[in-house]
Amino acid sequence: MHQPRDDDGSRKRISRAETVPNVREMLERLVGLPSISSASAEWDQSNEPVVRTLGEWLEALGFSVEILAVPGMLGKYNLVATLGRGSGGLVLAGHTDTVPFDDKRWQSDPFTLTERDNRWYGLGTCDMKGFFPLAIEAAKAFTAGDLKQPLIILATADEESSMNGAKALAEAGKPKARYAVIGEPTSLRPVRMHKGIMMERLTFEGQSGHSSDPGLGRSALEGMQEALGELLALREGWQEQYRNPNFDVQVPTLNLGCIHGGDSPNRICARCELHFDLRPLPGMNMESLRQTILHRIQPVAERRGLIMEFEPLFDGVPPFETQPDAVLVKACERLTGHTAQAVAFATEAPWLQKLGMETLVMGPGSIDQAHQPDEFLELSQLEPTVKILRGLIRQFCL
Repeated sequence: MHQPRDDDGSRKRISRAETVPNVREMLERLVGLPSISSASAEWDQSNEPVVRTLGEWLEALGFSVEILAVPGMLGKYNLVATLGRGSGGLVLAGHTDTVPFDDKRWQSDPFTLTERDNRWYGLGTCDMKGFFPLAIEAAKAFTAGDLKQPLIILATADEESSMNGAKALAEAGKPKARYAVIGEPTSLRPVRMHKGIMMERLTFEGQSGHSSDPGLGRSALEGMQEALGELLALREGWQEQYRNPNFDVQVPTLNLGCIHGGDSPNRICARCELHFDLRPLPGMNMESLRQTILHRIQPVAERRGLIMEFEPLFDGVPPFETQPDAVLVKACERLTGHTAQAVAFATEAPWLQKLGMETLVMGPGSIDQAHQPDEFLELSQLEPTVKILRGLIRQFCL
């Protein structure tokens, strides 16, 4: 295979690349740097050590590295590393955080890379610290002098909890490129669409009173019972209106997740709270869905004299879609031999799309191992990943 040469010859390129660890050593280091993100303060950690480690390796390869603090989030950082210049180019993106873990269910230390059964085990091996060493290994074959368009490696914060890292980048208008591949675990099958996620809280507050006389109070629980009927009617209508055969579950879903209300059978319930989630298909606007829900539920509260609160539990993730004939989709299909598909899980893809990039999700490992005890990455995925990424770099940067 032809090896790209540095401006000063191949020796400079080789010596520079040799200062960066090999794939196993890189992943061993990354797994050993805890970077859990969580809505629970007792679990939440900074990702700064991971970002700075990636920055050191990429600077050694000639990348220009920016480390950007996520506004309003202490200890959270994004990294934008750029090799070469130009108005187009390719972004290889991933998140640096992991989910929490239960060490009692692990057979080995989650923060020690352990090899057995032709797999690498460790927290984040699959989702998705394992992508970064492979992206860096792919980048080792190129120098800035080889590239006509930039190669950008992007590492984000807090994907597993708030997605605030990706949101901050979209608000800042960076990075700028033409194409983006997010290396989430898809078993190296290209993914061009996924559903969105909305998690909502609905609260009714009424008036308590003795249960022997309903006129003494206003039941928040009875109001919620009526609201539940309205939500299920909305779900039925949406599932009749929207369908996408690319998904295993072809319709939008609405799940009534948990409900809390009242304190005693002989007291009129004064407060009731419902949490539910809605997973919209591409083409469904989240704010419009919220307004539709509000329009149906508000009259229930008004008729019953209840105070209503309706708000997101978090900002949500919009649905994502890239057209099947997009250049990036066709390139990934050619390199992998697989037709682009749809998945149920959500990613940072909508925010990279907002930056104007043609975006696709594709990376090593299976989503079935993500968020599981004994998370692992199959060794058989390593070489194909590097080969595919180098193919993308050649097509979009050379």
